[in-house]
Amino acid sequence: MDSSTALKKLQKAELDIVLMLNEFCAKHSICWALDSGSALGAARHGGFIPWDDDIDISMPRDHYEKFSALAGECLPDGYVFKRFDNSDAIAGFFGKVYKQGTKFETAETRSAGCEQGIFVDIIPFDAISNDPKEQKRQLLNAAKWQKLSYLYHSSTINVPHGGALGSFEKFGALLAHGLIKTVISDRVQLERNFNKSILKSSPCAGDLLTNMTYYPNGLVPYEHMYPARFVKFEGVNLPAPRDLDAYLTIMYGDWHKIPAPKDRHTHLPLLLDFGDGEVWMAEE
Repeated sequence: MDSSTALKKLQKAELDIVLMLNEFCAKHSICWALDSGSALGAARHGGFIPWDDDIDISMPRDHYEKFSALAGECLPDGYVFKRFDNSDAIAGFFGKVYKQGTKFETAETRSAGCEQGIFVDIIPFDAISNDPKEQKRQLLNAAKWQKLSYLYHSSTINVPHGGALGSFEKFGALLAHGLIKTVISDRVQLERNFNKSILKSSPCAGDLLTNMTYYPNGLVPYEHMYPARFVKFEGVNLPAPRDLDAYLTIMYGDWHKIPAPKDRHTHLPLLLDFGDGEVWMAEE
């Protein structure tokens, strides 16, 4: 199987997960929307960004917690929900729904010993303070603990640069991993400290929302996000941010512009096992 065929098959598997989630969330009155690159793909390409290898969806924090409580017992057979507090392999403070019997292996998951299936990310959006000083404190605190969690779990991470600088960044990550593992003996401490940056209220009209796990990722008025409106994604009507243009402009600026090949970011899978006997491996 060549890489192009593998990507198409991966996207189809991820779309199957989202279609299941769409039905599940409708049944349980859970609000959600396509997020980040998936929302961008819906607006600009009518589906996946052609080189994208994942799907992201968002939920207001209270709906995310409701989903988390239900998903552990009520997801259909063949799917499983994982988050930091129910899986030692999850480093991010958000959830993932895996298709069981599959594998999506990256350098990071291999380094961390994480058995990751083909997945869809589920991102909680939190209300943030209206006070600029408190906003900055919240965002910096959330960013610090999320980054420390990634470094705690894996000595290999994606770095922003290539060449000699990228090699230096990777070496720094390796050193930081060893240091953090020495200093932090209990991984629960990471989430506990991250949660201190989250306001203890349910997001609602008039709030500014943000994805605390990917700072800086834009401050978005609640009204731009929810309740979602339906858009076409790979020929299917799926929820997306209510004011999709405004949301994408906040997140990406000129979102109509196609990035240069060097700026097209992916999860860089090393191995994909589709659970049907077909396996794809990246060339060494």
